[in-house]
Parts: sequence; structure tokens; C-alpha cells
Amino acid sequence: MAYSYNRLWKLMIDKKINKTTLRREAGITSNAMAKLGKDQPVNIEVLAKICRVLDCTIDDIMEIIPDTSV
Repeated sequence: MAYSYNRLWKLMIDKKINKTTLRREAGITSNAMAKLGKDQPVNIEVLAKICRVLDCTIDDIMEIIPDTSV
């Protein structure tokens, strides 16, 4: 299973917010932001904080890509 945060980056562009501002306003660590940038899994609390700042839901910022090798 893979994760994609492309929806997050597009939403940030639409709302004219950069990574530094989002990180500060959401109260998340730079380590968590780096994981998002690498499409790695992050804690649900991180996603919830981002959603609170961007006024959206989790499916607005991420998608789960099923493993096709099954």
C-alpha cells in the first residue's frame, strides 16, 4: 500500500499557504513535513492538525494507493 499527498500540495497552492506556514500553524514537526514530502506514512494526528488548518477532510489531502502486485 502506498500513500500520496499530492492532494495536499495542490490544496496548499489553492489556499496560497507554504510548507513553513502550514507547519507552524498546524504545530507539526519538520520531520513530519519531510515524511509528507516523501509520501511516507504519518500519524493520524498530523493529518488531523493539517485538516484543521486547511479546513478540509483527510481525503482532501491524501490518497491511499492499493498495492497492485497482489
